[in-house]
Amino acid sequence: MLKNEIYGHFHPDERQFVDRAWDWVTAAGEYHETKLTDILDPRQGYILQSLVNRHPDVIVRWEGGHAGAERRRALVAPDYRELAGEDMELKVLAITSGEQKFLALEHGDYMGAILGLGIKRSKIGDIHVLDDGCHVVVTADIADYLSLNLHQVHKVNVSTAILPLASLRAGEVKLEPLEFSVASLRLDGIAADVTRLSRSKILVPIKGGRVRVNWKVEEDPSYGLKAGDMVSIQGFGRFKVLEVGGLTKKGRYRVQIGKFV
Repeated sequence: MLKNEIYGHFHPDERQFVDRAWDWVTAAGEYHETKLTDILDPRQGYILQSLVNRHPDVIVRWEGGHAGAERRRALVAPDYRELAGEDMELKVLAITSGEQKFLALEHGDYMGAILGLGIKRSKIGDIHVLDDGCHVVVTADIADYLSLNLHQVHKVNVSTAILPLASLRAGEVKLEPLEFSVASLRLDGIAADVTRLSRSKILVPIKGGRVRVNWKVEEDPSYGLKAGDMVSIQGFGRFKVLEVGGLTKKGRYRVQIGKFV
C-alpha cells in the first residue's frame, strides 16, 4: 500500500504514529510477528484499527481493564493466532490514604503525581477516582516503580498496592453541567465559553494544535461542533457537547455541555 494513500486519511501531525502502526501491521501480516503496544488513546486506537482492517491477514486484541475503557492496549498479530488467553501485561495501581482531604483529590491530581515521577502518558490507562481511593490501569513494567515511588498526590500522603487487572473498580465519570446560549456552534465560541477565555485567547491553543475534537487535532476555529463531540484543550481539560437545542427567538442555540471534573 502506498504511504501517501494512507496519509490522505489522517492529520499531518499523526504521520509518525501512522508509520509506526503500519509497521506493526505489516510485520504481523508479512513476517508473522506480534506487537504489544503501549496504551493508546482513542484516536490512536482508531488509526490502528483502521490499518488492521486494511490488511486481510492481521487481527488485533484490545484491553483497557473494562468494557468502556477509553485508553486501551493493543496486541497486533497474524490472523491465525488465538489471542484470547494472551497476557496483555496490565496491572491496577490502587491508591489509598488515611488523610481526610484525600477524598477531595481529582483525576488531574493523580495524573500529575504519576507523570511527575517521569512516567510517560503511554504507560497509563484510565484513571478511576473512587469514593474511597483511586484505581489506575498501568503497564506491568512500571507497576513496581510506581508502587515504590508514589508517596504523595497533591501534598496528600498516600499508600499504594499492585492488583491484578481483574480487581479493577471502574469509577463513574463525573461531569459538571454547563448551559450556554451561543450565536453559532463554532469551536472557538463554545470553547471560549467553557474555559471562560476571550475569543482571541482561545485561538492560541486552537491554532497551536493543542485542541482535539474526538481525539483528532483541530486547528480550524470555525469547526462546527455537534452533540456527542468530545473536546480536549491542553491545559484546560475536557468537555463534551451533550445536547444542542433549537434556536431561541433571538436566533441563538441553547447548548448543554458536560465538563469533566
